[in-house]
Order: sequence, then structure tokens, then C-alpha cells
Amino acid sequence: MLKFEVQKAADKLIREVFQVKPGETVVITCDTASDMELVDATASSVYSAGAKPMTITTATPAGVGKAADPEIPVEALTGVLCAADVWIEYNHQWLLYSTPFEIAMEKNPKLRYMCLVDFDTNLLIRTVGNVNIPTLQTFMKAFTEKNKKAKTMRVTTPAGTDVSFEIEPRHKLCCDCGDASVPGMHMMAGQINVVPRFGTIQGKIVFDGTITPPFGTVPSQPVVLNIKDSIVTSMEGGPEAAEYWKFLESFDDEGMFKLAHIAYGFNPGAHLNGNVVEDERVWGCTEWGIGYVSPIDAPPAGQDAASHTDGISLNSSVWWDGVQIMDEGKIVDPELAALADAALK
Repeated sequence: MLKFEVQKAADKLIREVFQVKPGETVVITCDTASDMELVDATASSVYSAGAKPMTITTATPAGVGKAADPEIPVEALTGVLCAADVWIEYNHQWLLYSTPFEIAMEKNPKLRYMCLVDFDTNLLIRTVGNVNIPTLQTFMKAFTEKNKKAKTMRVTTPAGTDVSFEIEPRHKLCCDCGDASVPGMHMMAGQINVVPRFGTIQGKIVFDGTITPPFGTVPSQPVVLNIKDSIVTSMEGGPEAAEYWKFLESFDDEGMFKLAHIAYGFNPGAHLNGNVVEDERVWGCTEWGIGYVSPIDAPPAGQDAASHTDGISLNSSVWWDGVQIMDEGKIVDPELAALADAALK
């Protein structure tokens, strides 16, 4: 289905987003739960660009990140990634923050990595093929530069989120706007990631969107997280709240109760459907990560934890140093609002 459209979107990913050059080695990883039509289309685009595609398929592990290590060929995969120019991850169970990821990002200074977890052909068409990448980049880069100047943030949502924290200038503020032409870790276009100063997050976060893992679906009742000093101290809500708490406890690791990051969602084609990569980019949401933080994002040591989980808070309002920037998902800063309107057209 949509064979021509997905090939066009894959071409856009390779030529416009990654700007792949002839002769480069592009590794595409996937597992047995991945969309192989998408994998093949992307490999074809790599070959058409004069580069060298290499597709690696592994069995689908039970866990993600470091929890996947026991079920993947760590040494062999690490060796390949340490020699690649580009790594596109289409795995269902992500290898982001796994041991091969950490070693490759440390040892391979030329590597351009992008996490496109659990992607399928329709998702690539909606969030890459149909998006005006240049206008989105203009808006998101301007938003990021203004965010860098802030010292404090407050976030609220209609569902009940009300949380404040300090921004740590040493931590990396990542703008994933569809430019993966330079070495480093990249995410799908439409997300700006902020790692707050550890220990400063106070208040309440309400997940009224998806939570992944363990659910990948919208909870029957919003899950309320009570936060003190960046630690989840308790949860409220329906059956999913109790299950989520047990999920975090199952790691027997206090790091799995520590808030990791907040990210803005700004992809015009994204909608809430259970795919964590797309859900995080629903326009106007904020996504909150819990658990592991890479030293790349929060130098020098990051935040250690056994794994990582993400939840979505929809229709977010945001203040920087007491000045409101967003109101229930809509940009209200005059300069940024004009750029956002252009990106949404």
C-alpha cells in the first residue's frame, strides 16, 4: 500500500534529513517485529543515493535499552556501528541507550544516529514525507534558542499537571527538527528535549496520553505522578497507575523513579496512536521521561537507571522565567507564533 508515497518519504529521509553522501555506509537495524516494507524502501533510497546500505535484523528482545542487552549480539552489533556513517533504528524494541548504542556513540565520532522506533510506512509518510521540513526547522530552532535563555520552567495541562523546575545549562538542549546531517544522536523531526537540573522538579505530572512502556495505549484514567526533588513519590489514578508503579518497582532500581527529561511535541503530522516516537511529537504535548539519561544529554555522568519509560501530557501550557510561551498547546509568544503557523500550513 502507498508504495510510491513511502518511497518518496524514504528518499526525503535519506537525502534531505540525513543528507547521505555517495560512498557512505548506512546501517539500518530492525527486529522481527519491524515493518520490513519500510526497511526495504529505506535501503533502496540509500542505494539510490550512491551509498552502501546494510540491514541488520535481530530477534525481538523482551526489553528495551540495556534491558535488551542479554538478547542481542552486543559485540558484533557494536563492531558494525563503530564503523558506520549513519545508523537508522527501526527496531520495535529500541536499542537506544543499550550497550552497543553507548559504545558506538562514544567510539565513533562520525556516526549520525536516528531513533525511529516502531516506525511503519504510514508513519514515515505522515511525519516526514508530508511535513515541510524547512519551515519546521525555522520555528523549532527559534524556539530552542529562546528556551536556552530561560533559567526556570513551569508546565501545566488541563488534566492537572502543574510542575516547576530549574534548567541546567550544562545539560544538552536537543532540537530534533529534521536535520541529521551532522554527527551525533538525532530523533525524528518535531521534538525539543530538555534535561532539567537533577533534583529540582517539584509538583504533579499527569499522563493523559500514552505511557510506553509498559502500555503503549492511553490509560482508562489519567495517571497522576506526585514529584518531589525529581523523584516519583506516589501515583494516583485507575488500574494503570497501580500497574505502572509495579512496573517501575520490578527493576529494583531507585533510578527508575527519577525524572529524566521533558520534551516538547512539534510535528504537524503526528497524532496519538500508541507509537511512542509519534506520540511524543503530537503538537503541543510535553513528554516526560523517567529513568536513564545518557551522559551525552547530561554531561558528565548522566543519570544511571536500568531502563527508561515515557509518558505524554497533552495540551501543555509553558512558562519560561514566569513568561507564558504556550497556552494549552498553542504558541502564544508573538514571534514564535508566526513561525509556528507557517510550519503548520
